Amino acid sequence: MNRRRSGILLIGLWLGTSVARADLALLLEEPFGQFGGMTPTGHAAIYLSRVCAATPVSLRRCNQGELGAVISRYHRVGGYDWIAIPVIPYLYAVDRAEQIPQEVGDGDVASLRDNYRRRHLAKIVPDTSDGIAPEGDWIQLIGSAYDRTIYTYEIRTSEDQDDKFIQLLNSQVNKTNFRLLSHNCADFAREAINFYYPKAVHRSLIADAGIMTPKQAAKSLARYAKRHPALQLSGFEIPQVPGTVERSRPVRGVLEALVKSKRYILPLAPLALMHPYLGGSLVVAWIQGGHFNPRSIVGNVNTEAEPGIIARFLQSPGIDSPALIPPIDPSAAGALPAVMNQ
Repeated sequence: MNRRRSGILLIGLWLGTSVARADLALLLEEPFGQFGGMTPTGHAAIYLSRVCAATPVSLRRCNQGELGAVISRYHRVGGYDWIAIPVIPYLYAVDRAEQIPQEVGDGDVASLRDNYRRRHLAKIVPDTSDGIAPEGDWIQLIGSAYDRTIYTYEIRTSEDQDDKFIQLLNSQVNKTNFRLLSHNCADFAREAINFYYPKAVHRSLIADAGIMTPKQAAKSLARYAKRHPALQLSGFEIPQVPGTVERSRPVRGVLEALVKSKRYILPLAPLALMHPYLGGSLVVAWIQGGHFNPRSIVGNVNTEAEPGIIARFLQSPGIDSPALIPPIDPSAAGALPAVMNQ
């Protein structure tokens, strides 16, 4: 497969131009770093190809040639509940495709992020009193593909739905109310998708103890799309940019993380034997984790391709037919066991 065709396959669902569908995509992002090792549920965000950021905290319809924005809920970023970032900076912390490095180290990523922050996000993320970049969760706003692999799940939407969503978010108070167990990034994704398609995404009482997780969002969206084929679910994998930055980890559900982590499963084993409900839930989590593999669901299209190819094809006016966009095989989503209806 040549690099141009690989780029088309990878970026097809992301195009915001007239040559491709304009839709909504759920981004399922792998966990990284120390916190990701402790709670490997990852991150969820929403990409809208017809909705752009008028500012990081207000939305508008995109103009011709604009590529849309990624919107998500964050913790301790400027006091806001949600923030919207243009798609190329969200992935690579640069403005244009030709600026994307082919490999990075930790120092490169920090420099790229700080440069973009100073130029575009200084009001939300100001310098410290020493005139340097602050620490904190703001780093998740830009350069996400440097830290982790991202899986995308796209469904069709309409312009009318986009307009109503813009009106909704712009009319609400955008003030932080982040709660890890009940008002997190996956809850925001659930609320956004359900605004477009009510009851499409839901919590799992068994697998996640009722906590909304990014993996559950993808799982339930895949099942909903199987029942509604007109949504034409499609997806692909955006690989983590090569380099010396620590690699991200597989995304897990709540109980799946307990089952697959020695630090948790060893202390829980005696309790599971004494309490059948807990033991049964752990078995369910193990089954679910084995059957819903984000990589196998979205397909793995040439993950060795250079990272900049994604953004370059986003900006290319001469992209071939969108028929090259790889749809997700409904049978793959349907292969999930019946227990995943929970």
